[in-house]
Amino acid sequence: MSTHGRRGAPAGPARDGGDGPPAPAAASGEADHDHDHDHGAHDHGHPGGLRGLLTSLFRPHSHDAGASIDTALETSREGMRALKVSLLGLAVTAVFQVVIVAVSGSVALLADTIHNFSDALTAVPLGVAFLLGRRLPTRRYTYGYGRAEDLAGIFIVAMIALSAAVAGYESVRRLMDPRPITDVGWVAAAGVIGFVGNEAVAEYRMRVGRRIGSAALVADGLHARTDGFTSLAVVGGAIGTATGFELADPVVGLVITAAILVVLRGAARDIYRRLMDSVDPELVDQIEEVVAAVPGVEAVDAVRVRWIGHELRAEADIVTRSDLSIGDAHDIAEEARHRLLHDVRRLTQATIHVSPSDHDGRDPHERTSHHFSDGRS
Repeated sequence: MSTHGRRGAPAGPARDGGDGPPAPAAASGEADHDHDHDHGAHDHGHPGGLRGLLTSLFRPHSHDAGASIDTALETSREGMRALKVSLLGLAVTAVFQVVIVAVSGSVALLADTIHNFSDALTAVPLGVAFLLGRRLPTRRYTYGYGRAEDLAGIFIVAMIALSAAVAGYESVRRLMDPRPITDVGWVAAAGVIGFVGNEAVAEYRMRVGRRIGSAALVADGLHARTDGFTSLAVVGGAIGTATGFELADPVVGLVITAAILVVLRGAARDIYRRLMDSVDPELVDQIEEVVAAVPGVEAVDAVRVRWIGHELRAEADIVTRSDLSIGDAHDIAEEARHRLLHDVRRLTQATIHVSPSDHDGRDPHERTSHHFSDGRS
């Protein structure tokens, strides 16, 4: 018997259930379930000083791009708001750069400004994905459209890779054919503005992305950070030129290219893990502990968890006494589901499958065990 679901994957290690407080009345909240309550948090050590700063820049702390998040309203509306606010910030930054281009007449700076404008468009597919995610499931897309968010993440990762390729190509080209930088002061000022604007947008997008569990929004924040690095290259080149080091611009460009590749690795890893249904093992442990503590649960056979966009879905196989009525077994399953929805952050769906204990020596899944490679269902 299942509560909103059925068995369909190999079982995991068994876990003995524990006694808990008397079970409250069962509730049946699903996607509409109220999550405005405290879900707890993990404590992790973070390096301090310069090492901590560099680590936070290149590898923002997360277990799977969705962990280490304070409790918050986890909806696509918050993601859309983050995109709108950050796009406004990028627009203001670009306007400042356009003004400096008009004053300085720098063609190189104009190209960098156009580059920033075009990269800001990566927010468009992500915005479309958030809008699609609001659509209700259909008989064809029975899990809804949340996966569109992860597909948008692939596009964003591709744009980060393109940024690295362009930065590397331009740096090598300028090493082979050095060109003097004119209007050094104006160019440096524009680079500072570009870095500050992009870094502010990057930090905001990543903070919201981690809070709502959106790997794609975190990746888009990392993309904005790569644009900020490109602007830093402009500043470094201008300073080097002002001090008489003509190759400063391409040398700094190569350093920035390496930094972008580091960012690319992290973003690609996170999006890959989402597409492969990877989750933090500690999350699986938490779900097992919550379910095992429900009165009447003798063991937890298996737990499966997956992200769909920025929402979590979980399935758990539990064992109860074989002499329970269908109603009593369902109450236990529903209580387990209720506790999961309360205790696990960002969880919007939970399916509980109930199996009777085999105290009489008979395998309750004998009829279907031959369908599974490990002999269990």
